Amino acid sequence: YQYPLVFGLILAFCWCSLVCCSRIYMGMHSILDVIAGFLYAILILVVFHPVVDLIDNFNLTYKYAPLIIISLHLALGIFSFTLDTWSTSRGDTAQILGCGAGVACGSHINYILGLKLDPPPDTLPLSLSSLTVTVFGKAILRLLIGVIVLLLTKVAMKKATIPLACKIFCIPHDDVRKARQRMEVELPYRYITYGMVGFSLMFIVPSLFHFIGLS
Repeated sequence: YQYPLVFGLILAFCWCSLVCCSRIYMGMHSILDVIAGFLYAILILVVFHPVVDLIDNFNLTYKYAPLIIISLHLALGIFSFTLDTWSTSRGDTAQILGCGAGVACGSHINYILGLKLDPPPDTLPLSLSSLTVTVFGKAILRLLIGVIVLLLTKVAMKKATIPLACKIFCIPHDDVRKARQRMEVELPYRYITYGMVGFSLMFIVPSLFHFIGLS
């Protein structure tokens, strides 16, 4: 959408500040961690921005892209899980990797099936339409339905993956919280659960909107 540059910069600054401050407030990271992470994000942007379109085209069009995406993200998750003892950041890493793999695979399926969920490039940037009661109502309805579907997906996958992982690796699951701290349980639980959440976000929910006329 076309919007004023100043508005975009203010929104980006506020969002970045809230994320950074929340990490410090929750005791998850120090100020030095946040500064290093911010600089690292800029480095990633500089390196990957020139090849974003190339990577995106590969994810969408290459036949075996989903297999490569899932394998790569899973390998990164396993690597991060062997670095140190259990911590919440370790689980968050697997969660992010799983969600990223799910989003990429969902986009690939959309492309293969010819579901043009995004507007054509020649129509961009879009102009903000006037806010009416109908538009606002549809937006709220889409939000509610989308959130419900994603929450149900998360709950269902969580209920299925934790007992299954415990059974496969012979880990007692009487204390679920303790069992989740084991790599053999937490990695598949986080990766599969949030992989399905990402896949639902990109494919299942938009397809549902299209089916019920809320696209």
